[in-house]
Amino acid sequence: MTEPLGTATHPLRVAIIGSGPSGFYAAEHLQKQSNLVVEIDMFDRLPTPFGLVRGGVAPDHPKIKSVTKVYERIASKPGFRFFGNVEFGKHITLEDLQQYYHAVIFAVGAQSDRQLDIPGEDLLGSHAATEFVAWYNAHPDYRDAKFDLSVQNVAVIGLGNVAMDVTRILAQTADELYETDIADYALEELKQSNVRNIYVLGRRGPAQSAFTNPEIKELGELDDAEVIVDPKEMKLDPSSQAYIDAGGDKVAVKNVEILNGYAEKGDSGKPRKIIMRFLVSPVELIGTDKVEAIKLVKNELYVNEKGDLRPRATDEYETIPVGLVFRSVGYHGVPLEGVPFYEKWGIIPNDEGRVTSSFKDGSVVTGEYVVGWIKRGPSGIIGTNKPDSVETVNHMLEDVQADKVWTPVQPDATAVLNLIRERQPEFVTFADWQVLDEAELERGKSLGRSRVKFSRVEDMLGVLAKTHDKHLPQVGD
Repeated sequence: MTEPLGTATHPLRVAIIGSGPSGFYAAEHLQKQSNLVVEIDMFDRLPTPFGLVRGGVAPDHPKIKSVTKVYERIASKPGFRFFGNVEFGKHITLEDLQQYYHAVIFAVGAQSDRQLDIPGEDLLGSHAATEFVAWYNAHPDYRDAKFDLSVQNVAVIGLGNVAMDVTRILAQTADELYETDIADYALEELKQSNVRNIYVLGRRGPAQSAFTNPEIKELGELDDAEVIVDPKEMKLDPSSQAYIDAGGDKVAVKNVEILNGYAEKGDSGKPRKIIMRFLVSPVELIGTDKVEAIKLVKNELYVNEKGDLRPRATDEYETIPVGLVFRSVGYHGVPLEGVPFYEKWGIIPNDEGRVTSSFKDGSVVTGEYVVGWIKRGPSGIIGTNKPDSVETVNHMLEDVQADKVWTPVQPDATAVLNLIRERQPEFVTFADWQVLDEAELERGKSLGRSRVKFSRVEDMLGVLAKTHDKHLPQVGD
């Protein structure tokens, strides 16, 4: 008789691909199952954990990054191992996972960006906001990216929090950024910046802005920059006004109040201007070899057949001279080898976290689960991932009870460790990450900064090679 799955001699073995918030919250919920013995191996293609908390959260928002203390506690629990610098599809495959685990959770986020699909989008000087964010956050993939900060006029397309982060980083002085953990090379580039006018462009009105109250408020608190809002653009259409008057959406009400404050204040003479524009959509990026201007169409709002307030183009156009454009109109997932993918939405098709073969009449794929942005799309804040991950793990636990998971031929922690040693000898453990973490903090301390990040994988591995012999993880590390 086979011993039940989840006992000390027959532990439930789960692989988590990705080490951002959703992956850690999934691990945490598995660890909370008092009647279940679980072994969790978390994989990330970067040597560093924490996903967008490290590589996406703005450097001047350290309080948000403090959530990593929670993840560190999760990583310290018995039965948890971290394998950094190990890439799914390269060093370990779906077929490998089926040999060593009972289930896998994909927590890879949305790694790409949505396109504008307009003429000129591929011109030099046109970038995804995600690239700029990754660059100033010292992401190894974007460490050598180039952004022409010698230009005076920049356009940021989008009214979400990422657009606000990009705008704020462009508008701050080097002194304001110095004590943060912004990449050292980015700090030097921004110190030389000639940017003076930042046009923030939204296709809908002030009442539909996706940024949060703190994000728009912060723009008005910068040393050398001010927010310019045309009072005419603050005159809401009847539907938007009714929405605000109803007061149900407190974030929208406060956003409109803050924006009205900027409109009333006007230009006070600070050298950098953040020019908020509403009800405009880019229709073309103009230039010969690089971006020289952006052509916009004026929008109007209308109520569609579903009762939603939507923008539509008018016949009114304008052109603004800009030399740099950042599009921030949404993230988009990328497919994983051997895993179903729905290209239109950029997510893995699923039924409340259970991976399905497709969205329409798709059958459940045994042993495969998904959490976070690659499950639901790029929505919500860090905390939104917790209930999302709990939902997925609860369905996994139901499947464990019903014996609807994989039956691995080598359900042994040492077996997969040996595989990783063979395939990727330069893997990074959580103990190794703690060495890197301490080294980054020390580098910052010597300069009066909070942290100076390593931005090259070879530099990270070099530090580890110098500090100690390779720490090979055992179950419980």
